[in-house]
Amino acid sequence: MPGPKDLDPSSSPRALLGAELRHAREKTGLSQDELGRPLFVSGSFIGQLEAGTRRMQPEYAHRIDEILDTDGFFTRNCKASNKSRYPDHFAEAAEAEAVATAIREYAPLLIPGLLQTEAYARAVFRAYQPTATEAVIDELVAARLDRAHLLDDPTTPLLWAVLDEAVLRRRVGGAAVMGAALGHVAALTRSHRIIMQVLPFAAGAHAALNGALKLMTFEDAPPLAYLEVLGAGQLQDYPATVARYELSYDLVGACALSPEASLALIESVAEDYVHEDQP
Repeated sequence: MPGPKDLDPSSSPRALLGAELRHAREKTGLSQDELGRPLFVSGSFIGQLEAGTRRMQPEYAHRIDEILDTDGFFTRNCKASNKSRYPDHFAEAAEAEAVATAIREYAPLLIPGLLQTEAYARAVFRAYQPTATEAVIDELVAARLDRAHLLDDPTTPLLWAVLDEAVLRRRVGGAAVMGAALGHVAALTRSHRIIMQVLPFAAGAHAALNGALKLMTFEDAPPLAYLEVLGAGQLQDYPATVARYELSYDLVGACALSPEASLALIESVAEDYVHEDQP
């Protein structure tokens, strides 16, 4: 019987690679857990590869070809499936985000990328890379704005964000940029496209003091947690670890203002920035 056909990189290569992995695994009679053991990964990770929510690294592709006797198919095609316009530390999270049915995010310092305006994103990237050319900054901003098209669908994914009050108070790009950026967040909230809460300074210590947290759920794959620090990020898929981060997020939400009070605060701060910018 002929082996699986090589992927066309122009037609959702990661989804096709995942479908071929499921087909080859089931053909050999292995469960996801059984395939994961010799790779030293969980069955959940194999499920995420098959669903296209995780990228297949070359070392995994080589071992999968050996275990499933697929004649180098996954080794040849994983390079095409891993092409991305995002930084390496965030590429896998961005691609998982694109197929998530729900995204819950705690943002301690910046407006989440999916909710940023062009001017706000430009100020952020310029601060990250003060000596970069305008062409580099333009490319980064364009990639971030393209991600925001996820919200063009009126219902999916569900996006629930908790912003620390520091996000509202930190002047990224100046008063005019902040006023427009917070106005954009408020407009998405008022249109019922997103759920937004603010964690006020008055809440004191809380369950996510260590940093940003993003949780993603999927229709046909286990949930993921994404943690990010300066220039690095990590996806977590171990069920007990993800459950612990889910609890942290729930505790942060419990300490935050209600959606109604949060919207009032965001609009009030946005109005202050707008008035400050006026002559």
